[in-house]
Amino acid sequence: MRPTRSSLRRAVTLAAAGTLVAGSLLASPVQAAPASPASPDAAASLVQRLGDRSAGTYADASGTMVVTVTDAAAAREVRAAGATPKLVARGAAELNRATAELERTAKVAGTAWWTDPATNQVVVSVDSTVTGAKLDQVRAAAARLNGAVRIESEAGVLSPRINGGQAIYGGGYRCSLGFNVRNSAGTYYFLTAGHCTNLSSSWYTNSSQSTYIGPRAGTSFPGNDYGIVRYSNTALAHPGTVYLYNGSSQDITGAGNAYVGQAVKRSGSTTGVHSGSVSATNATVNYAEGSVYGLIKTNVCAEGGDSGGSLFAGSTALGMTSGGSGNCTTGGTTYFQPVTEALSVYGVSVY
Repeated sequence: MRPTRSSLRRAVTLAAAGTLVAGSLLASPVQAAPASPASPDAAASLVQRLGDRSAGTYADASGTMVVTVTDAAAAREVRAAGATPKLVARGAAELNRATAELERTAKVAGTAWWTDPATNQVVVSVDSTVTGAKLDQVRAAAARLNGAVRIESEAGVLSPRINGGQAIYGGGYRCSLGFNVRNSAGTYYFLTAGHCTNLSSSWYTNSSQSTYIGPRAGTSFPGNDYGIVRYSNTALAHPGTVYLYNGSSQDITGAGNAYVGQAVKRSGSTTGVHSGSVSATNATVNYAEGSVYGLIKTNVCAEGGDSGGSLFAGSTALGMTSGGSGNCTTGGTTYFQPVTEALSVYGVSVY
């Protein structure tokens, strides 16, 4: 969604005076089951170890981790590790070749793509602006890939969403604070979307821009979609929580990587808190402003003003709101910048 001028919406009141709260995923021979089921992290490690003999992992409806495999030996290894193997036709290399072909021949504004491990395909989403010659271009690319790609239509227009958790202001625009963080020296910052921090070098708590938070310390968009702002106003507290828009907050104690099927929540200054699940990871989104890679795709709704806001699961930080389509009346798709990448790049951690 296009940037929303701060004059059009009131700032969200801070949870407490002087406090800025963070935008406060085979059939087989019978054998004994392992003592404990595989965790999402363990399943992801299995996929990495199997290489081209797998094409991803996801949680099924019961919460059990499913790992795709291309042969019986890999299936035995997965089962022994406590996950459920699923035999598929395409390994990681074939699906990676498909995404590389899309990147080369079908990168037009209004498209996005990701790997769907459950169907063993790359999914290409096209929004309402992808018509005529642009749609023909995408269809031709998919047709060359022998069933490895399927195309889905997405309602509305795919765009970055400005604004999010609790409101922050810069350059006459409103965005949302994602997560409060600090470095090893004890300096405090907050993370938000890069398409927000691109807009201004100075950030404030209110629309009149009279209460200063601090300066931009880094920004990356497009390519990525994260930015960081340093707290220089010592009168502002900055707890490591996410505001829940019901008078309470969720403590954030760690950061993690999202997985397909994971139940998640999003906090944003326009629409508050909404829930949903992760439908893909490592998605590519081709905004009109440029392409962003490695995003988390969800069915959580968002609207203009929610950018930069927090994606989390319980006390675990997962990402910052990047963009999407639809709204919180009829539903929509929202993409998130993984928080772990930004934490690593800036050398900070949640607390």
